[in-house]
Amino acid sequence: MAEGGGRWALSLAEALALPVPAGRRSALALAHGTMSVRFYAPAGRDEQTPHDQDEIYVVARGRGRFLRAGDRVPFAPGTVLFVPAGVEHRFEDFTDDFATWVVFWGPDGGEGDG
Repeated sequence: MAEGGGRWALSLAEALALPVPAGRRSALALAHGTMSVRFYAPAGRDEQTPHDQDEIYVVARGRGRFLRAGDRVPFAPGTVLFVPAGVEHRFEDFTDDFATWVVFWGPDGGEGDG
């Protein structure tokens, strides 16, 4: 079965069991067209770099702070965070149980402001 496996539904427990492929920091949970949903649970430190597509994070568990383009906000389970393509961002000072859904979509470079 290919990464993502044609799934269209996934629980948090199933996402936690997904393998993270070599060379990746997250596991592919769902995909369709330009949209992909990944599951990200960094250990200790978030070292991600800006992405080519727009993205939304939906925090599944844990707490901490989120940095986006120099601004920081606290996050907790249920927090939704938007990051335009190409913008610096990362999770900071997060708890050991931190995990988040990441939704990527649209063209490389993002959709822009309209």
